[in-house]
Amino acid sequence: MEIRPVRTESDYRATLAEIETLMNAGAGTPEGDRLDVLVTLVEAYERQHYPLDFPDPVEAIKFRMEQQGLTVEDLVPVIGRKNRVYEILARKRPLTLRMIEGLHRVFSIPAESLLKRSDRRHQPVA
Repeated sequence: MEIRPVRTESDYRATLAEIETLMNAGAGTPEGDRLDVLVTLVEAYERQHYPLDFPDPVEAIKFRMEQQGLTVEDLVPVIGRKNRVYEILARKRPLTLRMIEGLHRVFSIPAESLLKRSDRRHQPVA
């Protein structure tokens, strides 16, 4: 089984094409083993060249609100008064650690997203 590293975009595309031909390979077969190795190589290449980034904290909150049909009122117990929620959503006030913990615990928003530093003016504060 000749396997080469995936170093270039051309290697990447060729490896993806080969993976596609092996998708129905059975586990424990030589083709299945080749598929496992190629997928591992592609995943490593993608981690290095196409890293996934967490969304901006406010965008993460808005996404969860849309996803779960939440309103500003639903955020009040975690963030504080309605005007404070609006300030957070308008990026006029930073999230505090207490807000981040509550949003993560109550609405299952990934803490990594809420803690992410944004290029905007406000950053989470303690």
